[in-house]
Amino acid sequence: MAFSSFSRQGGHPPPLAEINTTPLVDVMLVLLVIFLITAPVLQQAVVLDLPQASAAPLPDEPRVVRVALNAEGQVFWDDAPLPHEQLAAKLAAVAAEQPELHLRADRHTPYEAVAGLIASAQQAGLVKIAFVTEPAP
Repeated sequence: MAFSSFSRQGGHPPPLAEINTTPLVDVMLVLLVIFLITAPVLQQAVVLDLPQASAAPLPDEPRVVRVALNAEGQVFWDDAPLPHEQLAAKLAAVAAEQPELHLRADRHTPYEAVAGLIASAQQAGLVKIAFVTEPAP
C-alpha cells in the first residue's frame, strides 16, 4: 500500500492553496450582461383606455370640533363657553359635515357629564369621537 506525500519526489506539484476567482468573475459578468439585456423586455404593460372623470379633491384634514368639560361640568365649544341647552343644537348643526369631535375633560369631571356629552354627540349623528389627553411628565 503506497501513500503519497506532498513532496516533489513523486513528480506531482503541490496543491494550490489559493482559490482562482477568474472563472467566477467571468460567469458573474456574463450573467450581469444577460440581466441588463433582458430586464427591459420583461417590463410589459397592458395598454388601457381608461375613462376620464372629474372629482373634487378630498380635504387634507377633516374638520375638528373641540369640546371641553371642566370639573364643574361647564361645556366649552372651540374654547368658548357654551350653555348646556345649546349643546345639542350645536352638535346637530355640525353633524352633516361629519367632523371629528375632540373631547377634553378635566380629571375631576364626573363620569356622568362625560357620558352625557358622548350620548348627545352620538344622538346628533357624530361617529368620530376622540378623547384628548396630556402626555405624562
